[in-house]
Amino acid sequence: MRVFKTSWFKKFSRKEDITDKKLVSAVKETEAGLHDGDLGGGLIKKRVARPGKGKSGGYRTIFVYRAGELSIFLYGFAKSDEDNISNLELDVFKKLAANYLNYSAKELAKAVTEKELVEIEYDEEISE
Repeated sequence: MRVFKTSWFKKFSRKEDITDKKLVSAVKETEAGLHDGDLGGGLIKKRVARPGKGKSGGYRTIFVYRAGELSIFLYGFAKSDEDNISNLELDVFKKLAANYLNYSAKELAKAVTEKELVEIEYDEEISE
């Protein structure tokens, strides 16, 4: 499994103190079938706990997901700030997901080099 975050998500996660370890845990939970919604088009919605609080008062993340292969965190928001994403946002995220799911290994490497994506170390032994 390769796990990435977009440059936007990198800034969001740093500001909100969402660690890479938490993101990897979210992917692992998704692999086990534990997520908050399959949005279609390769998109998953998953809760991530706020530091010092639980998942219910935490953040919602939207990420591209292909089982056993690829996860790319696109967007995050605090439940207290936003109830859910709009249909327009969902359409945009689905288009992004379609693009990312068609990326070759070479295109992923280029996206990392150009700082469009940041790869997160995915360690089989990490657990929250």
